Amino acid sequence: MTAVTARALIRTEAAGGGRTRLETLRSDPPLTLRQTGPRRVHLVSTGAGPLRGDHLELGVDVAPGTSLEVRSVAATLVLPGLADAPSAMVVRARVGAGATLCFSPEPTVLAAGCAHRLVVRLSLAEDATVFWREELVFGRHGERPGRGHARFDATVAGRPLLRQDLLVGEEPVDGSPAVYVDARCVGSTLLAGPAWAPRAVPDDKRERRAVLGDGWAALPLAGPGVQVCALGADAVQLRERLRRGEEAAAAVPSPAPTGLDGLLGTPGAETGRPWP
Repeated sequence: MTAVTARALIRTEAAGGGRTRLETLRSDPPLTLRQTGPRRVHLVSTGAGPLRGDHLELGVDVAPGTSLEVRSVAATLVLPGLADAPSAMVVRARVGAGATLCFSPEPTVLAAGCAHRLVVRLSLAEDATVFWREELVFGRHGERPGRGHARFDATVAGRPLLRQDLLVGEEPVDGSPAVYVDARCVGSTLLAGPAWAPRAVPDDKRERRAVLGDGWAALPLAGPGVQVCALGADAVQLRERLRRGEEAAAAVPSPAPTGLDGLLGTPGAETGRPWP
């Protein structure tokens, strides 16, 4: 079986009057892109996998002053395959000045026997705003997970904001009570932008503090961002816990974050929750 290499690209441009136009929407099966709104794109998998040996890349280029929302229509099921090399999904995203990106695909499921690398390289301009959610499920129902390594690197104006590694399917990690305990899913959300920047003048009433809940934590970063981390027994519980952490993170900035409100609607107006 031949390994698959695919490269897809989304690029926006300003269309005048504050509107966003999708300047480029280039699919490369199994990475198939569909425009589902004026500034919304869904990723549709038009093939099985990824399988071992497959290498998939998605480029996202959000032009200055534009907004983009990227979702997927279903979870990604990572399968074993016959190759010795791991499969890889690499996402490279650039968010320009005053631009907004919401990246919120459905979970990635690490099926038994797979070996997978998930790599994110996210570059933000000084005044860009980002909501980025990732969810990993440890195998299908009743099976042990395959091996997964998720690497996330985010920079703002070239300065590091977040560097994170997650390992799944390694016995010392999975069996440690200090890591996943008995959880079957792990996820994180990055909320980044000027609204989350540390205050130049300390204000005890609005000091950025970590917020902890049942199975989740919202952790302020040294730069302009908050990271939400959560564990769950299943994908439903994980999503709910991430949303609770996102609500806590969204309550920190003042004024409310610009850009994401316009992209996703007024926080809480319809769903009672600030984000997707």
